[in-house]
Amino acid sequence: MTAPKFKLLAGPCVIESEDNVLYLAEALRNIAQKFDLDFYFKASWDKANRTKATNYRGPGLEEGLRILDEAKRKVGVKIVTDIHEPEQAGPVSEVADIIQIPAFLCRQTDLLHAAATTGKTVNIKKGQFSSPEEMANVVSKMEYFGCRNFMLCERGNCFGYNNLVVDMAGLVRLSWLGYPVIFDATHSVQISGGGANLNNSGKSEFVPYLAKAAVATGVLSGLFMEVHNDPASALCDGSCMLRLENLESLLDQVMKIREIASETC
Repeated sequence: MTAPKFKLLAGPCVIESEDNVLYLAEALRNIAQKFDLDFYFKASWDKANRTKATNYRGPGLEEGLRILDEAKRKVGVKIVTDIHEPEQAGPVSEVADIIQIPAFLCRQTDLLHAAATTGKTVNIKKGQFSSPEEMANVVSKMEYFGCRNFMLCERGNCFGYNNLVVDMAGLVRLSWLGYPVIFDATHSVQISGGGANLNNSGKSEFVPYLAKAAVATGVLSGLFMEVHNDPASALCDGSCMLRLENLESLLDQVMKIREIASETC
């Protein structure tokens, strides 16, 4: 049996405009094709957990799904995007190939149920407050709902106030639950809650180090990375995102590391 291709879930944090989505979707697709990756374009139509009420959240469900569908049709990419409430699962499943559950919501039973019953692949972010072993409860819920087509995504754990750490051994422990593991290399460098100045901030310079270290464990089925052509002007999480121009060189290193890891792990 042929091994599944390594997945890349990548795109901007939030939909900023249709033009930007189409530009990034095409650029990311072209890079992913060079490495024969199973690529999914990621962008949120609503960022429901922004630090401030006045922060940009996105175009909303109807317009956001229209734009993502345009990317799917015009660029030929598959789509991954979030849901936050159970009633959103149906409409989102008409466009998305992967439905994503945000980390803060990974224990919400009704949300998991709604995602599980769409028949789409579900990417479940592990809560910043959860150990790998505690995700067994999430796994059992999905199995109870008849869904086994899902992935578990690591995105760092709370370490005191306003800081996240990634436990590489935790990735291995997460894989022991028997489902594909994805590593979110960009949210793992986020300063939780925005830090003392309450501005959503992060340390994107550490993204390549974490991505390479995570792939070196040999247990990953894919990487999640938020990527932007101009992070400094991004409307959400710019300080966490990888610059588009740096993605190809990082993936070149990542895939070489993965090849070595697959031989030794």
